[in-house]
Amino acid sequence: MEELGQMENKRIYMDHIAGTPVAPEVVEAMEPFLREYFGNPASIHHDGEEPQEALFKSREQVARLVGAEPEEIIFTSCGTESNNLAIKGTAFHRMKEKRHIVVSAVEHYSVLYSAKALERFGFEVTEIPVDSYGQVNPGDVKKALREDTALVSIMHANNEVGTIQPLKEIAYYTKEKGIPFHSDAVASVGRIPVDVRDLGVDLFSFAASQFGGPKGTGALYCKKGVQLWPLFHGGGQEDGRRTGTENVAGIVGMGKAAELALQNLPHRMATCKHLEDLLRKGIADHVDQIKFNGHPEEHIPGLVNVSIRFVEGEALLLHMDLRGISVAGASACMSITAKASHVLEAMGALGGEALGTLLFTLGEENTEEEVQQAVDTLSHVVTMLRAMSPLYKRA
Repeated sequence: MEELGQMENKRIYMDHIAGTPVAPEVVEAMEPFLREYFGNPASIHHDGEEPQEALFKSREQVARLVGAEPEEIIFTSCGTESNNLAIKGTAFHRMKEKRHIVVSAVEHYSVLYSAKALERFGFEVTEIPVDSYGQVNPGDVKKALREDTALVSIMHANNEVGTIQPLKEIAYYTKEKGIPFHSDAVASVGRIPVDVRDLGVDLFSFAASQFGGPKGTGALYCKKGVQLWPLFHGGGQEDGRRTGTENVAGIVGMGKAAELALQNLPHRMATCKHLEDLLRKGIADHVDQIKFNGHPEEHIPGLVNVSIRFVEGEALLLHMDLRGISVAGASACMSITAKASHVLEAMGALGGEALGTLLFTLGEENTEEEVQQAVDTLSHVVTMLRAMSPLYKRA
């Protein structure tokens, strides 16, 4: 126990998909708007001027990160809200004539449950399958499109296995039919280069917490001309598309984080890819009966999802945590349910593999020494758990 206590004092964080450390420059940028510039940006007097100017600047910074125009950025509270606004907002705007929604089987629950909720309003939802890598076939999307399709929502990169979807190919078919195309890009923005024009999307969700910004702040890119039914009604902020007093400090933090993310993207990608390669090799060399999930090439750097046979996923996660390694067992939003991953199930990784899975997401502050310690710890934990497994002994 003394050894475990020592290791806990120097914890290793490898769960960046759940949230990234807030950059010091971001905290510095936010602080004046928590202390000095506390006015409401909607106020027309002097104390509203500085917050209002800060919103303009932040909108420009965030827009540059994804290749958009500032007026196409809607600030929200998080990726989940952005997804809800995109899906329900589009659906309700078009519901008089269009009541069909297309999503993939591996979407984040904020997309899947939003689409499911629309069934209560007479919408029909088509769920597109994925291959064993978790990738959608654009041809399947094309086949699913109908005259009454109101929206297609396919994520940019999966938050559990990292697989990047062929959005440009899918966008070709949605444009052909004049159907709005939304993508949940929470896992990709700030991790890989993104240009909404090049991808061909009409709506694009992302969150500050994924690239060094504060939790509780997100954004939705809404292409000029795309109409949304607002989920909130009131003061008319964000051009009436997302009304409510703005979280100025959080938005300023998101703007600064976006600026830093764009500057640092090549370094972040290279560092995370290098560490990912070391982690994959280390696990493969020290743990048998494993399977890496996700596309081997078309995935976000720094993400390693590995299924380990003859061990139970929750036990793996808890024992790694006891030894000072913070990793995930599934999507952070659903980890308390202890359910098998719907993403792995859709990919065909059923049963024990789906339950015995760990998700490592690395950041640029991680080191080679930390990766080696994570590998050593995982090897030790797997050996210990398998020693108690009659299935492993028989195998």
